[in-house]
Amino acid sequence: MSAAEETPGGEDMPWGEVTPEAARRLLVAAVEAFAERGYHATTTRDIAGRAGMSPAALYIHYKTKEELLHRISRIGHDKALEILRAAADRDGTAAERLADAVHSFVRWHAERHTTARVVQYELDALGPEHRAEIVELRKQSDGAVRRIIDEGVAAGEFVVPDVPGTTVAVLSLCIDVSRWFNTQGRRSPDEVGALYADLVLRMVGVQK
Repeated sequence: MSAAEETPGGEDMPWGEVTPEAARRLLVAAVEAFAERGYHATTTRDIAGRAGMSPAALYIHYKTKEELLHRISRIGHDKALEILRAAADRDGTAAERLADAVHSFVRWHAERHTTARVVQYELDALGPEHRAEIVELRKQSDGAVRRIIDEGVAAGEFVVPDVPGTTVAVLSLCIDVSRWFNTQGRRSPDEVGALYADLVLRMVGVQK
């Protein structure tokens, strides 16, 4: 599945927040190229060619290849934080909120697995300023999950001796879905999300 075909529920057009249309096409092409070849092996000519444009046209919208990667990474990490904060802030028990966070986060990484691979695994290709910005967003995502687990421990719902370590384990489990998910596999993104939510609840000691 290409980045252009990754359309999660509720989104009419992938990367619809990116305008004008030429900039969106270039971003979609960059996601596909970075996922297929890696950031460093991809040239601006590769990206422009996939978008059906000239290399010169790319520089009208993005000054550098790194700027393109930053735009992709920023949008992806903003979405990740939105998903996790929505679950952390909703009503319900800590177990319900943690299950919601994992289910939604995993589903996004499965539905948008090509995009998510670039967002999650090309961090070190960013320049220092942009990398620091994305690292801060990752810390906020970590904080949203850690808050749910802390509250579950305080309420007696969870048995977690190491909250920071468990938080990292939960997020890593979710993110790794983007590396192996296959649209031709036997489970849908929603089914994988439900499976992982159940696994994580067992990880934190919820008895069913």
